[in-house]
Amino acid sequence: MSKILTLGEIMLRLSTDPGTLMTYSTNFTGHYGGGEANVGISLANFGHDVEFASKVPANPLGVAVRKHLKSYGVDTSLLSKGGERLGTYYLESGVGERAASVVYDRAYSSFSSMQELEWSFDQLFDDVKLFHISGVTAALSKNWADWTVALVKEAKNRGIKVSYDINYRAKLWTQAECGALLDQVLPMVDYLSAGKLDALYLMGIAENTSEKDDMTYYYDKMSEKFPNIEVIYSTIRQVHSASHNVLQGTMWKDGETTYSNVHTITPIVDRVGGGDAYAAGILHGILAGFTAEHTVDFAIAASSMKHTINGDCNQFSEEEVEDFMNSESGAIKR
Repeated sequence: MSKILTLGEIMLRLSTDPGTLMTYSTNFTGHYGGGEANVGISLANFGHDVEFASKVPANPLGVAVRKHLKSYGVDTSLLSKGGERLGTYYLESGVGERAASVVYDRAYSSFSSMQELEWSFDQLFDDVKLFHISGVTAALSKNWADWTVALVKEAKNRGIKVSYDINYRAKLWTQAECGALLDQVLPMVDYLSAGKLDALYLMGIAENTSEKDDMTYYYDKMSEKFPNIEVIYSTIRQVHSASHNVLQGTMWKDGETTYSNVHTITPIVDRVGGGDAYAAGILHGILAGFTAEHTVDFAIAASSMKHTINGDCNQFSEEEVEDFMNSESGAIKR
């Protein structure tokens, strides 16, 4: 399988029990996760050789992060130690019509406070075939915005495929700041996670008034603006309640938009990381040479399965995802 590098911040998530408000909670469940780490774990589960680059404090939480990644077969040789703290965030679990909510506590984290890039390009990119990074990393600091551009440029100069997940977070930066960064990065990207709202508010694409369906229109417009991008993908989610969603995957490639099967997910155990599981499924399909239909169906199946387990990362193998795709939902496996 392909050697893949993912790079970003990994944090400790502290979640309330369902039915408990954060302001009254005396019990929090801990999980480790972050967009790039979650994608890396899924790809390692699918049989790829994955390295994750980040920085964690030299304390028991940093050790726990390393153990978490290693338990899924992710190479942690690029996990630097030092700095003040591990970034954290608190999740108030949603129930019924009440949505989940997040409080970040990530200021001055070891990763976001880095003053220089602590790896050489040769250390990072030796023998790498695919580099995956997200907009969350670029949003953490001016340094990381600059380094994101530099890292993507270096990967392209070395002939490495670049995967970028816009993953816009309004609590981290403005639409204007994100859009300015995208203008620098997207001309060098091969595989892009982006949807309708990204096109409208971050890329300045006009609203669809054509006879095309929305996804095809916005994908076509993104491709016109950035013709270097080979694959664009996203999901369509209908939220009936915090524990009942309907999910469909979409992917644009070679001028064609492909839609996945529709998955009804109820009850949802943990929605966090569902998008990362979908991204990893798309990347796996590309690397494995799947057809467009197989790729998008595999990716949405992986994402749907992630919703059924606790934690930020997907824990299923390629064989388990394929088995889920080919079986009746909920049937007992004997």
